Amino acid sequence: MQIIPAIDLLQGSCVRLHQGDYDQVTRFSEDPVAQALEWQRQGASRLHLVDLDGARSGQPTNDSAVRAITAALSIPVQLGGGVRSLERAEALLSFGLDRVILGTVALEQPELVEQLAARYPGRIVVGIDARNGKVATRGWITDTDTDATSLAKRFEGIGLAAIVSTDIATDGTLAGPNLTALRAMVDASSTPVIASGGIGTVSDLLSLLPVGVSGVIVGRALYDGTVILSEALQAVGDGRLQDASSSQSTPC
Repeated sequence: MQIIPAIDLLQGSCVRLHQGDYDQVTRFSEDPVAQALEWQRQGASRLHLVDLDGARSGQPTNDSAVRAITAALSIPVQLGGGVRSLERAEALLSFGLDRVILGTVALEQPELVEQLAARYPGRIVVGIDARNGKVATRGWITDTDTDATSLAKRFEGIGLAAIVSTDIATDGTLAGPNLTALRAMVDASSTPVIASGGIGTVSDLLSLLPVGVSGVIVGRALYDGTVILSEALQAVGDGRLQDASSSQSTPC
């Protein structure tokens, strides 16, 4: 299971939102390139970027930071937020990104996901953000009646690199992952699932091992220091405490 540090970009700064609320912003760094290099130094094998401005407005306001990060790092970088057209996806891939993540358009323009997956096999990810099991779009501002697992099944067998499954209720809370929702997502699709939301401790990470996710995105816990990346990588790598953690963690 890959541990993927997250950098959320808002107006060029590294921030975190609480449950996707743009009015509850914590700024961690004014230098996202330096932060990205630090995660790489600590052993990250992949970096996850979120363009929060793009997710909310669809406007690419963080491109200079994205370019600088991809140029500075030797590990692969993926990005989501505001990728709502073929042209935008291709532009981001030209910046040196390894993968782009499609969220809102996965629901609104599923044919675009299929087109991009065919054109760029293994480089397209669908981000499914859910509140109470229902998909939320446009930077989590718009709620829908679509089941998250139904959307995952819509893209079965098209060659996606992964599905990023985000539980909005736990995102940024450090309260633990929603194991029930993640198990449902893993069962719903043969596409690798990357968990996102709620990680607060190494035990939370270990609780994901029996679920079958291929990776987990970690944000606030790394910045707050409740998870040390190098220690987490070692713990997940050797599976220590797995049995204990599975008995201690409960779904949210």
